Amino acid sequence: MRRRRVAKMARTSRLSGLRNHTIEERRALVTDAIGADDVLAPLIDGGLDAERADRMIEHVVGQIGIPVGIATNFIVNGREVLVPMATEEPSVVAAASNIARMARDRGGFTTSSTAPVMQAQIHVVDLADPHGARLRILEHRDELMALANDQDPKLVEFGGGVRDLIVRIIEREGRRHLVAHLLVDVRDAMGANAVNTMAEAISGRVAELAGGRPLLRILTNKADLRLSRARVVIPAALLGGPEIVENMILAARLAEDDPYRAATHNKGIMNGISAVVLATGNDTRAVEAGAHSHAVQDGHYGSLSRFERSEEGDLVATLELPLAVGLVGGATKTHPAARAAVAVTEVQTAQELAELICAVGLSQNVAAVRALAAEGIQQGHMALHARNVAVAAGAEGTEIDALAAQLVELRAVRADIAERELARLREQS
Repeated sequence: MRRRRVAKMARTSRLSGLRNHTIEERRALVTDAIGADDVLAPLIDGGLDAERADRMIEHVVGQIGIPVGIATNFIVNGREVLVPMATEEPSVVAAASNIARMARDRGGFTTSSTAPVMQAQIHVVDLADPHGARLRILEHRDELMALANDQDPKLVEFGGGVRDLIVRIIEREGRRHLVAHLLVDVRDAMGANAVNTMAEAISGRVAELAGGRPLLRILTNKADLRLSRARVVIPAALLGGPEIVENMILAARLAEDDPYRAATHNKGIMNGISAVVLATGNDTRAVEAGAHSHAVQDGHYGSLSRFERSEEGDLVATLELPLAVGLVGGATKTHPAARAAVAVTEVQTAQELAELICAVGLSQNVAAVRALAAEGIQQGHMALHARNVAVAAGAEGTEIDALAAQLVELRAVRADIAERELARLREQS
């Protein structure tokens, strides 16, 4: 197996007051922090021309732009790192950066992960003896694993390949299914193409051994063998004191117990995760499906994260979930902006990228719960949202900040109020 490469480290991720600079100044600060002159170039214009877009998907007629911001202040496993986040939702980048700033007092985020193992399912139907079929397949386990590895010798050369073959019999409401699982270490790939190709290649032999016919041959996005974990300790004083920590823990426990609260709690986690997944050209739908399926334990949908109090009274927040992301293949390699985003993170392996994404998800989660437990989610969120409403109302230049401030003061961030106040602002000028 290859040794894990050591990632480069940004000179600093503590870019204080980044929001107060112009876009051009921010670019210069980020470029200087990571010590690379041209890394941001593809992000400036989106990095995707019509010809390249036409090769990526079918029936192309255009593109849609999503803002890419840089989350600052992150230290992950002792490494200073700047994080690109693609999202249309105000407050996400600022909130993650703010919690990352607080986390620096205790050394930032500590992360770990399992090997990048993906699973492909081979569904066999029309069986006379499912239990006998299961054992016949397992009796030829080595043969089937070798056949699968033959489909991707390059992956095997890089230390990946099939790690196991298991066979499950699923019984529910009188129905019975036999499903063989290929467990494949996909190294720095997301892995869908690799495991799907292997499943297709061995499905005929699996069905022959089982005495049935192969039906489904595809990966599962329930990537519960490819887990990433993040842990952070934040001083109670920085969060607002012991009472705020207590309220945050109580709020998190409700998310553990109540699926209605858990859905929004986990959405906050995914605000951070999906933004980095999208920026780096990875599959947001696969990651989201894996995360939400992992949130179901023993038939109960609950929180993905856990909040506790340390002996010193500080907040200890942890997160563990499947994160199937890659650095090779797909849009991560074909989209120039995605390549630029990966370059900003300076990660060297898919596992390192997944761990970074997990840390961002936890940071965003802590930020949201803190806001709920303290001033309420709307105060900070609506202050940023007010700028969008101001622009939509037709505000330009210096009018935008002036109108946004007026909407927040009125506690009425609405389109009709924005139009009315913009008219008054222009009358006074």
